[in-house]
Amino acid sequence: MDEDQPPVESNDPLHGLTLEVILTRLLELYGWEGLAERIPVRCFESDPSIKSSLVFLRRTPWARTKVEKLYLGELRPPRRRGGPRCT
Repeated sequence: MDEDQPPVESNDPLHGLTLEVILTRLLELYGWEGLAERIPVRCFESDPSIKSSLVFLRRTPWARTKVEKLYLGELRPPRRRGGPRCT
């Protein structure tokens, strides 16, 4: 590897984030009940905890994908209504 080249940056918006950080942020936004409404899985609905949810999400790729997509949806800036105005 050439030392003169800068390190390659990832285009992945989740790069460097742990699943725990993502889940914690979503819980701050929605709480367990709101999270269970958006992603209806038992680990969010019945006696939820961070630990049990992380175990489930790490073993269940489709559920983890849903959590990551929900998180990415929260990162997007809100869309403006209407187009640019020309006068």
